[in-house]
Amino acid sequence: MTTTPDPTMEAIGRAIAVAHAGDVASARRTLLDLWSAIGANGDALHRCTLAHHLADLHEDPAQALAWDVRALDAADALTEQRVQEHHAGLRVAGFYPSLHLNLADNYRRLGSFEAATEHIEAAEEHAPDLPRGSYGDLIRTAIAEVAEAIAGRDTAPRLSAPGS
Repeated sequence: MTTTPDPTMEAIGRAIAVAHAGDVASARRTLLDLWSAIGANGDALHRCTLAHHLADLHEDPAQALAWDVRALDAADALTEQRVQEHHAGLRVAGFYPSLHLNLADNYRRLGSFEAATEHIEAAEEHAPDLPRGSYGDLIRTAIAEVAEAIAGRDTAPRLSAPGS
């Protein structure tokens, strides 16, 4: 249930739909244009959402990492009020498991296992904030997969990772 219509969030959603339809390059361009319009100090919800999704559109883990860091920084600036204005069912705490998971996976793929371990542990700490249901189950499963890959010093891309 969306509480307040938000043209920027709708534009982000349309770009992600384009990516899911197979036109990743077009979606990436659209999101980069939106990022330019939002600005590095713009609405934290817009920045977090856009950067989180834009990271998934990069196969190179270093490029994905840069966007995931931006997403985490924006999440740290989010307020419950802002999230609730967009959607009554969202909580800022629910963002962190996925954000830390993505950072852990990027660091792992880059061979930076110490940083990967810090972020997978943060994802595990925040996992109780995940909702019940398919989304929460998906993130919990991915956390376990990435933790196992970190323990095995595996830098290969995960088949279940977004954008794979």
